[in-house]
Amino acid sequence: MKLKRAILIGVIIWIIAILFYTISSSISAFELENLSNLVLFIVIMPLVWFGSSYYYKKDKTTHGYLVGQTMLLTAVVLDALITVPFFILPNGGSYYSFFTSLGFWIIAFEFLLVAVLYWYTRVYPNNFKNHQS
Repeated sequence: MKLKRAILIGVIIWIIAILFYTISSSISAFELENLSNLVLFIVIMPLVWFGSSYYYKKDKTTHGYLVGQTMLLTAVVLDALITVPFFILPNGGSYYSFFTSLGFWIIAFEFLLVAVLYWYTRVYPNNFKNHQS
């Protein structure tokens, strides 16, 4: 596994995701309670898909779960170091409320699922063909 590459992609995904989260949370015209999580849920899919495609340009052997887990854990660490202290705590939230919210776990599951689906649809079939030849 190319650990540095997966971590870098995880950082990039987190940066873009936090930009979308920040923009959607500042939009006052939409007074939806979970607008930020909904936006994050939507943008995570293409971010992880493109992140996975970039990762697999250099490594065709690592399972999508491991790549997704590494990118996700990178984002979680950045959430703990930056998102919670600068965005959640000032608004009355806590580490506990952030990391135990259903939205967080749904998005984390989606993150892993997209990485694994990318691997099974784009990487695994090609590896299987190469082993058959």
